Amino acid sequence: MSVDLPRDIVLPVEVIDIRLDPEPHPLEISHKAEIAANWEREIASNPRLFNGTVVLVSNMSYEDGRLTGHCHAARYATFLYWRRHRNVPGTGHFYAHAMLVSSDNALVAIRMAPHTVNAGRIYFAAGSFEPGDFRNGVVDIDYNMRREVKEETGLDLAIAERGVLAYVLSTERGTVIFRRYWMPLSANEIVSRVNAFVAAKTDPEISGPVVIHSAADQPDDLLPHMPPLIEWHFSQQRH
Repeated sequence: MSVDLPRDIVLPVEVIDIRLDPEPHPLEISHKAEIAANWEREIASNPRLFNGTVVLVSNMSYEDGRLTGHCHAARYATFLYWRRHRNVPGTGHFYAHAMLVSSDNALVAIRMAPHTVNAGRIYFAAGSFEPGDFRNGVVDIDYNMRREVKEETGLDLAIAERGVLAYVLSTERGTVIFRRYWMPLSANEIVSRVNAFVAAKTDPEISGPVVIHSAADQPDDLLPHMPPLIEWHFSQQRH
């Protein structure tokens, strides 16, 4: 298996040792023609897609609070092919979420803009890992989180109190590593700042923020991995 983690359960992570392999991802080599054909279909449907560089996992495992694995730089076209064929052996997707918690204990997520691949869907500000998110060959999840939150919302996580531990949730759709960031702002203040940032952008990645006040407060357009994260947060103490 490419991802040897218990499925559908939130697990604490004390050490993250996921390394970037300089070799191409095996999927990109073995399915070159299929990836190219799928990309043509994707851009025909959404011409604004950009075939940049992302990172795909070739293996990942969890034991005693330690998350380890290897990944490879790949074209975005390869990721989109994987997304349509999630059971491809030896391939997986992982990404990070900064879970923004307001001073009044609401969660603040985002709704993706219409031109994006997840148009209209709701999740915490995030993006695929890129080679620049690695330090000395090892992934820096907090750098990725800071970068993505800043790019999508304009918020700087430097003002937040970082949760002590990271956590991981693995599902058939991918593996999310997340950490709570406690913002010194109310939900309304965060919404105001994000809306102002989005309004000033000529081509924003998001439509706007979405506030979640309780475990029962779950919008219809949440991505499937979001409900367990929301329920987990509202069942936990601050730490």
